[in-house]
Amino acid sequence: MCGLLGFLTSDAATSDVVDQVYNALHCMRHRGPDERGTWHDDHLVLGFNRLSIIDIEHSHQPLRWGPADNPERYALTFNGEIYNYIELREELAAAHAAEFPDGKMFATEGDSEAIVAAFHYWGAEAVRRLRGMFAFAIWDTETSELFLARDPFGIKPLFLATGPGGTAFGSEKKSLLDLLPALRSSDELDPRALQHYTVLQYVPEPETLHKGVRRLESGTYATVRPGEEPKLTRYFRPGFTVRPFTPGSESARYREIAAALEDSVAKHMRADVTVGSFLSGGIDSTAVAALAMRHNPNLITFTTGFEREGYSEVDVAAESAEAIGARHIVKVVSPAEFAAAIPEIVWYLDDPVADPALVPLYFVAKEARKHVKVVLSGEGADELFGGYTIYREPLSLKPFEYLPKGLRRLAGKLSDRIPDGTRGKSLLHRGSLTLEERYYGNARSFSDAQLRAVLREFRPEWTHQDVTASIYAQSRGWDPVARMQHLDLFTWLRGDILVKADKMTMANSLELRVPFLDAEVLKVAERLPFEQKITKETTKYALRQALEGIVPPHVLHRAKLGFPVPLRHWLRGTELFDWAQAQIADSQTDHLLDKAAIKAMLDDHRAGRSDHSRRLWTLLVFMVWHGIFVEDRIKPEIQEPVYPVSL
Repeated sequence: MCGLLGFLTSDAATSDVVDQVYNALHCMRHRGPDERGTWHDDHLVLGFNRLSIIDIEHSHQPLRWGPADNPERYALTFNGEIYNYIELREELAAAHAAEFPDGKMFATEGDSEAIVAAFHYWGAEAVRRLRGMFAFAIWDTETSELFLARDPFGIKPLFLATGPGGTAFGSEKKSLLDLLPALRSSDELDPRALQHYTVLQYVPEPETLHKGVRRLESGTYATVRPGEEPKLTRYFRPGFTVRPFTPGSESARYREIAAALEDSVAKHMRADVTVGSFLSGGIDSTAVAALAMRHNPNLITFTTGFEREGYSEVDVAAESAEAIGARHIVKVVSPAEFAAAIPEIVWYLDDPVADPALVPLYFVAKEARKHVKVVLSGEGADELFGGYTIYREPLSLKPFEYLPKGLRRLAGKLSDRIPDGTRGKSLLHRGSLTLEERYYGNARSFSDAQLRAVLREFRPEWTHQDVTASIYAQSRGWDPVARMQHLDLFTWLRGDILVKADKMTMANSLELRVPFLDAEVLKVAERLPFEQKITKETTKYALRQALEGIVPPHVLHRAKLGFPVPLRHWLRGTELFDWAQAQIADSQTDHLLDKAAIKAMLDDHRAGRSDHSRRLWTLLVFMVWHGIFVEDRIKPEIQEPVYPVSL
């Protein structure tokens, strides 16, 4: 586990940028406080910050490996974990160890060498064999070609910047911003990415808010030669199409799901350091923690919440921890802590994410790092097994499917004439739209009219369909829930859920692992029919059945809550109103935002006339981001990471 950084020059003059790469590593020191270093040849500089998890005494990076006739042919930097590395090492050694002196193919006991050896023998196809979370770079000194790859779901980030000076890549965008002058690349703000952010609450891949920096998308690899543009190849395409399970009863289906998840948790427990687990009170994190207890009876679980009633799962999580026998630690976040941490959190994010749940996640990660170095979590279960309440919408809108297109459009026009807040208005409006028109994920903050009022450069043609159309094109003919799940895998999951999970835990030098986002778990989830995911009464139906006997009964059929934040109340009261007012007044975003309109929204919200909390939060987070990364007005105090070495 580490933060990686690299610079492939166009002119074979790495001596000019070695020091710049080393200095830029400091921006992501939190990702790997255990070691830092660089390696370079004439074309490439590699840098790393290591958080040592597996084979702590060895597996240093950048790692050199090669066949017997050229033992240092490849150089690797790697961020992540390969959970099937033991099996891969055994397979590779059995097939090729005879080619090496004394039969020693590997010099370490870690997972990094397994990646390079797999790449040497299997080429780009090796990425399909890796079961884990990863972003890595392999430099072939013989062919002078760089290979970059990112895991199927996008659990680990990888940013790219290309200009006349070469190509830079790294785990953190802020490090690449330091290298843009050497690349002779643009640091301008991208107005289209900004509009997408205000609609979606995150910046969708491959965009970032800087024109000169993009992301290597999840499930994609790239090859780069000096002086050339990266060539991208998508290797992962999930398919939520119903295929047969193991023959037998419905109970066989549920046993197969439970077995896949148990196997995934077992492999995610592989580490040479202490592994804990987040516990929110829902079925996903509880299932992961309960299965982890089978491998570590001394498991520590962690949860967070707020003092305000209705905005905490602390009690439920504590009850769950007691039921499975785990030692449990709670972090309660005060409004003052929440507000004070916002600039630091936004700095860690790289690009704004308007999900307030990332703030309590930051605090529970900070608490967990005092006790463990790795945590498990339940992200991904909703996307794979049909857990979001919105996935039930096709059931409520099914009658509209029988209407001719003209009548559906007429229903939409009729809904426009109904006053806001009237019962049935939203149903009528959404029923008039196709799935592609109405569904773009869990974010629903701004209407076009509201966005036009606050964005100076609002462009009606920059819609969510810029992001979603190509994804929907891949799922034609699937049932509507499967299409929504598929869309969320490539939008909400990798744009919001996994970004906040990675950034908030790595901000505290804590590795987060997500056993639901595993190739073998996906295989069983992809085959579920509509009715095994969504019913009129519940979500994640098959998963709930599979988890009987694993998850305590008080959690099994409980409604999803997550880490809710009392933003609506705090922006009306003393907790955040004055803070929000000051952000609007001080922000130098007048050329981008209508600050008077935003101030009016804040006043309207405080008076209780409307609930603008999510819209306000989206804009306020961007203002803080702009104050840090554009204006250089806000300067968060980022501490040097110091943690117990024994964890």
